[in-house]
Amino acid sequence: MVLLAGGEFLMGDARGDGNPGDGELPVHPVRLEPFTIDATAVTNADFAAFVDATGYVTEAGRYGYSAVFQLALRARPDELLAPVTAAPWWIGVRGADWRHPSGSYSGMDGLDDHPVVHVSLNDAVAYCDWAGRRLPTEAEWECASRGGLDGARYPWGDELLGADGGWRANIWQGVFPTRDDLDAGYLTTAPVRTYQPNAFGLWQTVGNVWEWCADWYAADYYSRSPYDSPQGPAHGTARVLRGGSYLCHDSYCNRYRNSARSGNTPDSSTGNIGFRTVARG
Repeated sequence: MVLLAGGEFLMGDARGDGNPGDGELPVHPVRLEPFTIDATAVTNADFAAFVDATGYVTEAGRYGYSAVFQLALRARPDELLAPVTAAPWWIGVRGADWRHPSGSYSGMDGLDDHPVVHVSLNDAVAYCDWAGRRLPTEAEWECASRGGLDGARYPWGDELLGADGGWRANIWQGVFPTRDDLDAGYLTTAPVRTYQPNAFGLWQTVGNVWEWCADWYAADYYSRSPYDSPQGPAHGTARVLRGGSYLCHDSYCNRYRNSARSGNTPDSSTGNIGFRTVARG
């Protein structure tokens, strides 16, 4: 865990990179109390300890299926459901869950230190309840991801690649969604301590996996967000997701940025959504 001092920071898209429909504007000051946040996303090993202790069954396990990226499939043909209409590179797969991230032919070998995926918002909250923690607010998440760099695109600054030309995040390289050149090293998830942490000591807040936040999602929320410790709208249909994932690519999704926002229904699970936690106040 990393203790952050809180205080004021500027929240939102200061570079004009966002999709207007996502609601990254206006840039606005936010003040937070000190808080403690995980240095990494919750790992498969972490989640396994929770499941072993409680017998918890995730929503993907109860529904009997979850969404898997088309190039990662490891399942029988009769286990494949229809592609997602708006994103046909996602396939519903019977038997896909956090222990079988690519389908029934996949498993956990070598993935203990990778972020847990195929977890819904509700699953993440159940883990937090067991661990005595909670999900970060959207404002806490962005403050932590920025590492003290107000206005910067990424946790490390404004340039996507490092000074040595190397990748700093696990995102798509190549032609999405049919060819990943694997320049950053991974088709799907990377170990949580890959690349470099930001100045606050947090690893991979952008790329790798989307991370659930506690807030309900509303595209117009920043126009009415309070200055002190915003908690998000009182109601909604989707919860906030932050950080982008290994599938993000400029050709369709440049949401691997500090200010980028998205959302999904609380019972949704896919192969690129995980979470990190904060200490309860």
